[in-house]
Amino acid sequence: MNPEMISELAHTQHPINSPLGDASVDRLLDRTVNTVLSESLADTASTGRGGGTRVLDLGCGEGAWLLRALARYPGVTAEGVDLSARALAKARSEAVALRVDQRLLLHQQDAAAFVSAEPFDAVLSVGATHAFGGLLPTLDAAGKHLAPGGRVLVGDAFWQSEPSPAAREMLGSYEDLATTMDSVVAHGWTPVFGHISTREELDDFEWCWTGSLTTWALDHPEDPACAEVLAVASTHRSEWLRHYRDSFGFLTLVLGRTPEGVGIGQSA
Repeated sequence: MNPEMISELAHTQHPINSPLGDASVDRLLDRTVNTVLSESLADTASTGRGGGTRVLDLGCGEGAWLLRALARYPGVTAEGVDLSARALAKARSEAVALRVDQRLLLHQQDAAAFVSAEPFDAVLSVGATHAFGGLLPTLDAAGKHLAPGGRVLVGDAFWQSEPSPAAREMLGSYEDLATTMDSVVAHGWTPVFGHISTREELDDFEWCWTGSLTTWALDHPEDPACAEVLAVASTHRSEWLRHYRDSFGFLTLVLGRTPEGVGIGQSA
């Protein structure tokens, strides 16, 4: 079974491709989209100029964040960018079912190469920093699309404790929480809000990932891919429990651009 199909199956029980529960997703969207939506409505009321609130998701996958935003905020239009035709097809189908398809535009292309003629009031990229080469390059990409006064919602990993060499090799190069925040601030961004995924959210994500694959395999014992899918789930579960469960953390930030000439100090 190809990796894209395995990934699709693995997220069946947890459509947000990050360790975040429903309440956390809604709160982060409120802090990001609802903030710029309220400002847009206030500007319309005071100036008479409309135009709506535009939201972009770079590396949107199946569009879970955008679909949630469109259903939650009637005044929003959204665009998503992803390489996966399968994921985008599912996003379109879900948008039709939710009756928000007229406010959603999807682009099948490399998110790092995406160009838009108009800026966006909110730019999202949660759990997709690998598409840009890391957290700071993701912020650079998001900043290119951000309207003045807009917000960026970004999510990425950090080390909650010193990782083992095996964990570093599996998951890549991250920093601790304070160092990660210092890097973001030094890069010209000011945190407006943040969420550190709880142990329950982290564990739920992993159990859903491995459990979705296992459930599919047990329900399809005659399928030629059954043994392979079970093996992928078993290997992932072992790596999680043995190598990175105690050190892996996930941080989601709502950011605004730091005004030019304003210096924000780093943590002591």
